Amino acid sequence: MITRRSFLAQSTAALALFAAPTHAMMPRFLSDEPFDATTVEEMARTLSEAPYSPRPLVPEAWRNLTYDQYRKIWFNTSKAVWADTGLPLQMDLFHPGLYFPQAVEVDVVANDRAHRLAFDYALFDKTDKAPKLPLDETMGYSGLRLRAELIKAGIYQEFCVFQGASYFRALATGQNYGLSARGLALKTGDRDGEEFPDFVRFWVETPAHDSGTFILHALLDSPSVTGAFRFEITPGTPCEMVVRATIFPRVMLDHVGIAPLTSMFLYDETNREAFRDFRPAVHDSDGLLVWNGAGEMLWRPLANPRDLGISAFVDDNPKGFGLMQRARDFQDFEDLEAHYHTRPSAWVEPLGDWGAGVVRLVEIPADKEIYDNIVAYWRPREALAPGRAHRFDYRLTWGEEPLRRRDLARVGNTFGGLNSAQNAEQMVIDFDPHPELDVPIEDISVHVSSNDVAVSRGLLQRLPDGQGVRLAFSFDPEERTSAELRAQLLRDGSPVSEVWLYRWRAPA
Repeated sequence: MITRRSFLAQSTAALALFAAPTHAMMPRFLSDEPFDATTVEEMARTLSEAPYSPRPLVPEAWRNLTYDQYRKIWFNTSKAVWADTGLPLQMDLFHPGLYFPQAVEVDVVANDRAHRLAFDYALFDKTDKAPKLPLDETMGYSGLRLRAELIKAGIYQEFCVFQGASYFRALATGQNYGLSARGLALKTGDRDGEEFPDFVRFWVETPAHDSGTFILHALLDSPSVTGAFRFEITPGTPCEMVVRATIFPRVMLDHVGIAPLTSMFLYDETNREAFRDFRPAVHDSDGLLVWNGAGEMLWRPLANPRDLGISAFVDDNPKGFGLMQRARDFQDFEDLEAHYHTRPSAWVEPLGDWGAGVVRLVEIPADKEIYDNIVAYWRPREALAPGRAHRFDYRLTWGEEPLRRRDLARVGNTFGGLNSAQNAEQMVIDFDPHPELDVPIEDISVHVSSNDVAVSRGLLQRLPDGQGVRLAFSFDPEERTSAELRAQLLRDGSPVSEVWLYRWRAPA
């Protein structure tokens, strides 16, 4: 389980945009290397043919910083890359330490040349209570933050962060950070433990003055795999990334996660009784949405199980999947600090043929909201063999509402509990208002099923004030501790709603 709390180079004449900061204790990291569209991919290919070599650790005093000490040092945004140049992008840098024990290399690309940025402690501000820290040749940055003029000219607001392993996150204009994405997931949920590939080097291209899209490249490395990534990032509402990922395995990868998303789900209406908290819900995402190759739109509410939960949705060439935050009202959370109602959803849209595989959902037990305990990704059916490149392109969209079938009513809330009158478990599903539901209620048929338990036929009723419709059904689990359930609304045999999929678990 991953905790959530988890510069400028000595310039050359070719990089005239930059002054040359100096620091008497630092080595000179001069860099002036050719760079083109093939550079990172060739680096990854070459690296995959050599044994893995871990990066050095930064000094121990940096690694031993407490959370409060780490926060006492921060980047001075007035010294950002491209500050005061009139360019539409600014880049900040993060110092290492605490959860980030190794440095990454950061390059700025200009005129087909890559210029590595040297670590400069003078780029950071600190309080008078910040500890004195040593500097040596292992020092570097732990990641980067991108800012652009999202709302007002001259005001640069952040929209994307890359920091820690291969994690990155973004948001649409006006939102707050929530879930994260990753470059690659390896063996997530396996008994022998997970491997976390790292982005070890970044190249950020100098933007044109009239550009609204920014290009970032990343080199990935781990004991099992290397990779070359290209991100074409367009901030706004939504924030959109076109990702080109080229994977070079060092070993046979039989459990690899493509386009992984990582989020937090602690509780909602389905498991509220397990937490003594005044807030009605706590989560960054409340459901997994899958648009499968057959055209079905599947909605799976998330859970915080007592034991590790793994679900696989078999598919061939999926149209998309993502972790959604559908609860959008302050009253859904009543949280004046976390603002969970403004957290982004993230949607993965494959570009090209991804073949056969599964959308895999991993739900990890959690007792605090500081833990990311939800992972979703595409797992190819065939293992990725070493000695060759494996290409996966996709569009990753951050915002409130993803690309989906608009002709279907979407699932709103899910409730569960005991129907004391029938001495049976009861599930209640609310479907949001939709034109397909604006017909006599008797014209809408209900399909409820389970391979594990016998379910009732289901009762469909209208919610007051045009808020949609509610489906309720019950079942007797007998001695079962879990059951897979499915429900959908139809009219004249054709679907008019998403498919609701749910794994019921017996209460503790």
